[in-house]
Amino acid sequence: MGTVFATVDDLAGAVGRHLGWSDWMEITQDRVNQFAEATGDHQWIHIDAERAAAESPYGTTIAHGYLTLSLTNKFLPSLITVEQISMGINYGVNKVRFPAPVPVGSRLRVGAELSSAEEIPGGVGAVITITVEVEGSPKPACVAESLTRYMR
Repeated sequence: MGTVFATVDDLAGAVGRHLGWSDWMEITQDRVNQFAEATGDHQWIHIDAERAAAESPYGTTIAHGYLTLSLTNKFLPSLITVEQISMGINYGVNKVRFPAPVPVGSRLRVGAELSSAEEIPGGVGAVITITVEVEGSPKPACVAESLTRYMR
């Protein structure tokens, strides 16, 4: 489960703290296909299960890296809550890496660590290092430094 902070001022004292792990979520071919439709990325390694089984080194279709990254926004609210704010703003990412593939049918979960929290006008800017795990994989599927602004 995640971590709850009463105010933005509580973030500074928690830098370096692990915020928790999300529940597991299965990556389905339907989700991958919907992402391909939404983005126009129809590369066969994502959507052609028959060809992927025959030609891909993974033996199956794999999720798009950016699908994996986008799912961090689904998981992050279960890992960190900051109360008594007017809003939270997704400010971007500093660094993103995709060390391992996400085979369709595998399960993902996300862990997060509060890497920094600095005062900004009207609130606190936080860097949250997000790690996306694939169940049974020795390497993470994605590691990203997510930037969030929590406004008073």
